[in-house]
Amino acid sequence: MSKIIIKTDKAPAAIGPYSQAVSCSGMLYTSGMIAIDPATGILSTGGIKEQSRLVLKNLKALLESAGTSMENVVKTTVFLKDMNDFAQLNSIYAEFFNETPPARSTVEVARLPKDVLVEIECIALMS
Repeated sequence: MSKIIIKTDKAPAAIGPYSQAVSCSGMLYTSGMIAIDPATGILSTGGIKEQSRLVLKNLKALLESAGTSMENVVKTTVFLKDMNDFAQLNSIYAEFFNETPPARSTVEVARLPKDVLVEIECIALMS
């Protein structure tokens, strides 16, 4: 069993000493994604819906770069700055995970990197 580091310019670059994702034993583990436009490196200043959509688009791009897809996601962890944003997050989340949604944990946290409103990580099966 060896681990494979996944790196793509289709998702935001790591902002610290970590990998965007790691593949091991038929599974893909992503780092938390925040609302940074990978093309420009600019942080989204939009609200929870805009940030959630960009985060999920970034995750989708990362998964596809690794050779898998959103349909293969088995677990997500969502970190919210404010649990009052839960319903708005869900409305965007359902656009990306509608037929067979993965298991999920959602927690409110005191602070996120770059003071974003949401961060999402996932675990997926490799195709």
